Amino acid sequence: VQLQASGGGLAQAGASLRLSCATSGWSFSGDAVGWFRQAPGKEREFVAAITWSGGFTNYADSVKGRFTISRDYGKNTVYLQMNNLKPDDTAVYYCTRDTSMINIKAMRLNRPWGQGTLVTVSS
Repeated sequence: VQLQASGGGLAQAGASLRLSCATSGWSFSGDAVGWFRQAPGKEREFVAAITWSGGFTNYADSVKGRFTISRDYGKNTVYLQMNNLKPDDTAVYYCTRDTSMINIKAMRLNRPWGQGTLVTVSS
């Protein structure tokens, strides 16, 4: 199972970016797919997740109202639309998958992770 995260970059505060998480050799069917982020010197933290079949979503309080997670069945891809970016959003963003919403919100390294994409927000 390979997850490929992309879409990071440099943005000014208040701007938007969209991250993508695509899979190869695996279908997201039946999974929950989520995003975590890790800022320098900090632990990796949950950002958002979506169940592939039902489309149920969950967000960290710090991103509610600004970030939107969605999925594209045809492209087997999950997106994280990030609006009104803040300098505190600066981090490496990782996508991951697990079997349920409860499981994916837990921080575990022993499951598939994408390679990470860097988001830098300047003030």
